[in-house]
Amino acid sequence: MRRREGRYLLRTNLVEDDPARLWSYYLQLVRIEEAFKNLKGDLAIRPIFHQLEPRIEAHIFIAFLAYCLHATLARRLAALAPGLTPRSVLEKFAALQLIDVHIPTTDGREIQLTRHTEPQAELKLVLDKLKLELPPQPPPRIASLQAASAPPP
Repeated sequence: MRRREGRYLLRTNLVEDDPARLWSYYLQLVRIEEAFKNLKGDLAIRPIFHQLEPRIEAHIFIAFLAYCLHATLARRLAALAPGLTPRSVLEKFAALQLIDVHIPTTDGREIQLTRHTEPQAELKLVLDKLKLELPPQPPPRIASLQAASAPPP
Protein backbone atom coordinates (compact mmCIF):
# COMPACT_ATOMS: atom_id res chain seq x y z
CA MET A 1 0.00 0.00 0.00
CA ARG A 2 2.82 2.43 0.87
CA ARG A 3 4.47 1.89 -2.53
CA ARG A 4 1.22 2.70 -4.35
CA GLU A 5 0.27 5.83 -2.39
CA GLY A 6 3.58 7.56 -3.06
CA ARG A 7 5.76 9.84 -1.01
CA TYR A 8 6.94 13.39 -1.34
CA LEU A 9 10.17 14.72 0.14
CA LEU A 10 9.98 18.42 0.88
CA ARG A 11 13.21 20.23 1.74
CA THR A 12 13.03 23.71 3.18
CA ASN A 13 14.94 26.27 5.18
CA LEU A 14 11.81 27.11 7.22
CA VAL A 15 11.79 25.99 10.81
CA GLU A 16 8.31 24.72 11.53
CA ASP A 17 7.17 22.04 13.94
CA ASP A 18 4.02 21.09 12.06
CA PRO A 19 4.68 19.23 8.75
CA ALA A 20 1.05 19.84 7.68
CA ARG A 21 1.63 23.59 7.83
CA LEU A 22 4.81 23.30 5.73
CA TRP A 23 2.88 21.21 3.22
CA SER A 24 0.10 23.84 3.03
CA TYR A 25 2.74 26.55 2.44
CA TYR A 26 4.20 24.45 -0.36
CA LEU A 27 0.80 23.89 -1.99
CA GLN A 28 0.08 27.62 -1.76
CA LEU A 29 3.42 28.36 -3.46
CA VAL A 30 2.63 25.84 -6.22
CA ARG A 31 -0.78 27.49 -6.83
CA ILE A 32 0.77 30.96 -7.02
CA GLU A 33 3.51 29.83 -9.42
CA GLU A 34 0.92 28.09 -11.60
CA ALA A 35 -1.29 31.17 -11.59
CA PHE A 36 1.56 33.44 -12.68
CA LYS A 37 2.59 30.99 -15.39
CA ASN A 38 -0.93 30.67 -16.81
CA LEU A 39 -2.04 34.22 -16.09
CA LYS A 40 -0.12 35.90 -18.88
CA GLY A 41 -1.74 33.56 -21.38
CA ASP A 42 -5.22 34.03 -19.90
CA LEU A 43 -4.99 37.81 -19.93
CA ALA A 44 -2.79 38.09 -23.04
CA ILE A 45 -0.15 40.09 -21.14
CA ARG A 46 3.32 40.10 -22.66
CA PRO A 47 6.40 41.87 -21.29
CA ILE A 48 8.10 44.51 -23.41
CA PHE A 49 11.89 44.30 -23.01
CA HIS A 50 12.14 45.19 -19.34
CA GLN A 51 15.64 46.60 -19.17
CA LEU A 52 14.85 49.51 -16.88
CA GLU A 53 14.09 49.06 -13.20
CA PRO A 54 10.81 51.06 -13.27
CA ARG A 55 9.53 48.86 -16.13
CA ILE A 56 10.42 45.70 -14.23
CA GLU A 57 8.63 46.98 -11.12
CA ALA A 58 5.61 48.04 -13.19
CA HIS A 59 5.41 44.62 -14.83
CA ILE A 60 5.58 42.86 -11.45
CA PHE A 61 2.91 45.21 -10.07
CA ILE A 62 0.57 44.59 -13.03
CA ALA A 63 1.17 40.84 -12.77
CA PHE A 64 0.33 41.00 -9.05
CA LEU A 65 -2.88 42.96 -9.69
CA ALA A 66 -3.84 40.52 -12.42
CA TYR A 67 -3.20 37.62 -10.06
CA CYS A 68 -5.42 39.26 -7.43
CA LEU A 69 -8.23 39.68 -9.96
CA HIS A 70 -7.72 36.13 -11.22
CA ALA A 71 -7.84 34.72 -7.68
CA THR A 72 -10.92 36.80 -6.86
CA LEU A 73 -12.67 35.51 -9.97
CA ALA A 74 -11.72 31.94 -9.04
CA ARG A 75 -13.18 32.38 -5.54
CA ARG A 76 -16.35 33.94 -6.90
CA LEU A 77 -16.72 31.11 -9.41
CA ALA A 78 -16.20 28.49 -6.71
CA ALA A 79 -19.02 30.03 -4.68
CA LEU A 80 -21.49 30.94 -7.43
CA ALA A 81 -20.65 28.77 -10.45
CA PRO A 82 -18.68 25.67 -9.44
CA GLY A 83 -17.17 23.87 -12.40
CA LEU A 84 -16.24 27.04 -14.28
CA THR A 85 -12.62 28.12 -14.40
CA PRO A 86 -11.34 31.69 -14.65
CA ARG A 87 -9.82 30.82 -18.04
CA SER A 88 -13.15 29.61 -19.48
CA VAL A 89 -14.97 32.69 -18.17
CA LEU A 90 -12.37 35.03 -19.66
CA GLU A 91 -12.70 33.22 -22.99
CA LYS A 92 -16.47 33.74 -22.88
CA PHE A 93 -16.06 37.43 -22.03
CA ALA A 94 -13.65 37.88 -24.96
CA ALA A 95 -16.66 37.78 -27.29
CA LEU A 96 -18.05 40.92 -25.63
CA GLN A 97 -16.88 44.08 -27.38
CA LEU A 98 -17.26 47.81 -26.87
CA ILE A 99 -17.30 49.98 -29.98
CA ASP A 100 -17.69 53.66 -30.79
CA VAL A 101 -19.72 54.45 -33.90
CA HIS A 102 -19.28 57.92 -35.44
CA ILE A 103 -21.96 58.97 -37.93
CA PRO A 104 -21.53 62.31 -39.75
CA THR A 105 -24.69 64.35 -40.27
CA THR A 106 -25.55 66.64 -43.18
CA ASP A 107 -25.28 69.76 -41.01
CA GLY A 108 -21.59 69.26 -40.10
CA ARG A 109 -22.08 67.52 -36.77
CA GLU A 110 -21.41 63.97 -35.77
CA ILE A 111 -23.50 61.44 -33.85
CA GLN A 112 -21.38 59.36 -31.49
CA LEU A 113 -22.76 56.03 -30.33
CA THR A 114 -20.90 53.94 -27.77
CA ARG A 115 -22.25 50.41 -27.88
CA HIS A 116 -21.41 47.03 -26.41
CA THR A 117 -22.33 43.83 -28.16
CA GLU A 118 -25.22 41.86 -26.76
CA PRO A 119 -23.98 38.75 -24.97
CA GLN A 120 -24.75 35.32 -26.38
CA ALA A 121 -26.92 32.92 -24.36
CA GLU A 122 -23.89 31.18 -22.81
CA LEU A 123 -22.38 34.47 -21.63
CA LYS A 124 -25.77 35.61 -20.30
CA LEU A 125 -25.85 32.45 -18.20
CA VAL A 126 -22.37 33.21 -16.80
CA LEU A 127 -23.41 36.79 -16.03
CA ASP A 128 -26.51 35.52 -14.22
CA LYS A 129 -24.51 32.97 -12.22
CA LEU A 130 -22.00 35.65 -11.18
CA LYS A 131 -24.83 38.08 -10.39
CA LEU A 132 -23.44 40.67 -12.81
CA GLU A 133 -25.27 43.03 -15.15
CA LEU A 134 -23.97 44.87 -18.17
CA PRO A 135 -24.58 48.61 -17.99
CA PRO A 136 -27.34 49.95 -20.21
CA GLN A 137 -26.36 51.24 -23.63
CA PRO A 138 -25.46 54.94 -23.19
CA PRO A 139 -27.51 57.52 -25.09
CA PRO A 140 -26.10 58.98 -28.32
CA ARG A 141 -24.01 62.16 -28.19
CA ILE A 142 -23.94 64.86 -30.82
CA ALA A 143 -20.74 66.83 -31.39
CA SER A 144 -19.51 69.30 -33.94
CA LEU A 145 -16.91 67.91 -36.34
CA GLN A 146 -14.34 70.52 -35.24
CA ALA A 147 -14.65 69.42 -31.59
CA ALA A 148 -14.59 65.75 -32.60
CA SER A 149 -11.45 66.11 -34.74
CA ALA A 150 -9.50 68.41 -32.39
CA PRO A 151 -6.72 66.68 -30.45
CA PRO A 152 -7.34 66.24 -26.72
CA PRO A 153 -5.68 68.83 -24.46
